[in-house]
Amino acid sequence: MPQVKIIAKNFMDMVASLPAIKLDMLYRNQFICEAILRSLPPLAKKYVLQMLYIDDPITSKSLQEWVIADGSSKHKVSIDRLIQLRVFEVIDRKKETTYKLNPTFQTSLRKHLIYGGILPREPMPPNVIARLPTSEELDAYALEQWECFLLQLISSGQAEKSSSFSSSMMRIFQRGFLRQREKEAPRLTESGFQFLLMDTSAQLWYVIREYISNSEEQGVDQADLIAFLLELSFHTTGEAYNLDTLTDYQTAMIKDLADLGLVKLQKGRKESWFIPTKLATNLSVSLADTTSRKQGFVVVETNFRMYAYSSSKLHCEILRLFSRVEYQLPNLIVAAITKESLYNAFENGITADQIVTFLQQNAHPRVAEKVPSVPENVTDQIRLWETDLHRVEMTPAHHYDEFPSRDVFEAASDFARMHSGLLWEDANKMRMVVRAEIHMLMREHLRSQNK
Repeated sequence: MPQVKIIAKNFMDMVASLPAIKLDMLYRNQFICEAILRSLPPLAKKYVLQMLYIDDPITSKSLQEWVIADGSSKHKVSIDRLIQLRVFEVIDRKKETTYKLNPTFQTSLRKHLIYGGILPREPMPPNVIARLPTSEELDAYALEQWECFLLQLISSGQAEKSSSFSSSMMRIFQRGFLRQREKEAPRLTESGFQFLLMDTSAQLWYVIREYISNSEEQGVDQADLIAFLLELSFHTTGEAYNLDTLTDYQTAMIKDLADLGLVKLQKGRKESWFIPTKLATNLSVSLADTTSRKQGFVVVETNFRMYAYSSSKLHCEILRLFSRVEYQLPNLIVAAITKESLYNAFENGITADQIVTFLQQNAHPRVAEKVPSVPENVTDQIRLWETDLHRVEMTPAHHYDEFPSRDVFEAASDFARMHSGLLWEDANKMRMVVRAEIHMLMREHLRSQNK
């Protein structure tokens, strides 16, 4: 089965894909300019800040002089990123290429640095609102909402409460994650399992990207959604903001974000408000900057028994994908890795490397420091059971024999080897087997030899 790769783009990749007109509209917002600046590589930030008060174009040669000799690769990456985001405008001249800052971006960032930014809404005063959740309660709420959404995504029957997303929107999220055959329940695909292996921030980017990509079908401009989400990242975690300050599309979106755990909605006697969680305020942080590691919960023993110290139903469903769950206590899941459970996982497209990676990344702190964190006999056996299913590999090929002379045979053998298509040859009896992909090339080669 071909390997499926999921690329979880961050906001800046989505911003870069917008048309130039919409990008210039976004850059009128000072907070978006700051979010763009935060996301840039260190060298690109240096270029932007040094050119912020330079109105004349800078030659590419002058820019290279700002970098030490060993930084040429970082220089190229930074320039490419700035051009993708239209922060740099390229002016091609006959003699040399020059760069200048996008005037809209430059003006907005200057104002932001001098006067500071003012959000379109301020936190509500304490005497108007009820008791706000503590930081721990807010983190627990965000985690619960996110896990509930993931449960509904991979197994809607296991979710305790359904989200407000429409069935058509859930199908968009599930696209490529679930496979269903006739008269069978939906099964997680290889890409679906790979999605579950991602950390929360990477999963969130994927869902947000799909949400924004399909927003135009609902009559909402993608640029408006991106602007609101980046604005949201500059709000203060745990503070209450009045829902009346939102537009109609922002009000509809904030309800969806509450299902994902980005905000918590609360109601008072007269007014309603939303409270951003850390998932929302970290939206403008680049994926490359997320280095925090989730605390593990799995202990694997040499007898293939597995103990997961977790009360999460999502964790239980993930373990059920490749192991036999024997019983579940309030804070402990006991399972066994068996040949049958792994065969079921392999048939669904999950690979041995993915399973081993999951066990290593989620190893309990007591065993995570050990080397290896998962017993070698377990990881080796998981890979061996996978190879049992791939002992014979079928390769479409063609057999050639009865060559008129040895010179023709050797020339044909060299031709097939040159095109990486020679699978087998018998020089004594002048026979060979080549890949089907080069069959037509071999025919033309042999015809040219016969002339």
